[in-house]
Amino acid sequence: MLNLFRRLSKVHVQRPGRSSFSLSVRSRRRFLALAFSGFAAVSGISVLWTDSLSGAQASTAIAQVGKVRIGFQKSGTVLVSLKAKQTLENLFKSRGSSVEWSEFTAGLPMVEALNAGAIDVGYVGEAPPVFAQAANGSTVRYVAYDPLGPGAEGILVHKDSKIKTLADLKGKKIGVQKGSNTHYLTVKALQAGKLKLSDVTISFLKPSDGRAAFERRDIDAWVVWDPFLAAAQSTANGRLLANAKGLAPNLGYYLSTESFTKSQSASLKLILNEIKKEAALIAKNPEGTAKFLSPILGVAQEDLLIAEKRRSHGALPITPAIIDKQQDVADTFTSLDLIPKSIKVKEAVWIWK
Repeated sequence: MLNLFRRLSKVHVQRPGRSSFSLSVRSRRRFLALAFSGFAAVSGISVLWTDSLSGAQASTAIAQVGKVRIGFQKSGTVLVSLKAKQTLENLFKSRGSSVEWSEFTAGLPMVEALNAGAIDVGYVGEAPPVFAQAANGSTVRYVAYDPLGPGAEGILVHKDSKIKTLADLKGKKIGVQKGSNTHYLTVKALQAGKLKLSDVTISFLKPSDGRAAFERRDIDAWVVWDPFLAAAQSTANGRLLANAKGLAPNLGYYLSTESFTKSQSASLKLILNEIKKEAALIAKNPEGTAKFLSPILGVAQEDLLIAEKRRSHGALPITPAIIDKQQDVADTFTSLDLIPKSIKVKEAVWIWK
């Protein structure tokens, strides 16, 4: 397992308008050190952010933060939209604070950045927080979930491929982002096809590399999420073998750190409320959203519209049922030795106080 965490340790963060940079060696070592000892957790199974603070209390609490650092991915439509509109910047500026954005190619480097104290809030799929919690001493906390949906991720094969069923993946090479929601989908899809991980060759590829490998036919199947999935279906001669329906819930999660939830709960509440409002606007106008975000994301408007119509958005409280779904992700990874120890998801859920 040491090799697994060594491979996870090199993290690159892309900030808009800037070149990518790596987290410090000290931060990476800290993450690796976290991976092999006991987890100090807080208990709780629900998130409540309906409690209100007076305007004066909220302003004082938020002013103390100075800067809120948010991590986002291209798949996180709501955060991308909020960033483009500068909604949070304007909100926090009026309270004497600022917002800093960092773009990540996938969720796993984002949870490492959370653990290293490089960001305060992030958005990821199902698997990354499981990897984070399995690292002893992790401070990552679930603060809300995004309904997203099983149609927003899938397994692509080439249009002329002889692969027709999940069982046909036996002996094939599959590309997938390590530690992502599609990593979990890959595992569940193989199980549904009565296959083991040893029956296929897994190539861990970030989305841009996965697209290139798929187009070169270096891989037989590519497991990826929207909007990359929609784009590949229309422009990379991809055929959808299966989406996550019946295989994985494909939920998204908004995460923060234990220290931020304790010291800046007012700021976190404001962010979650803005996410909820923006999600409602996007749901009412997917066409307008696709048109607005297409040039920002570099994804064709028609492809982005397809993606938006098959996924949902929101920032909803973590419930026992959601914890059970996420616990299955953790238990599945534990049974396959993909994480170094078993975990209890409920111990990493934040309770609004």
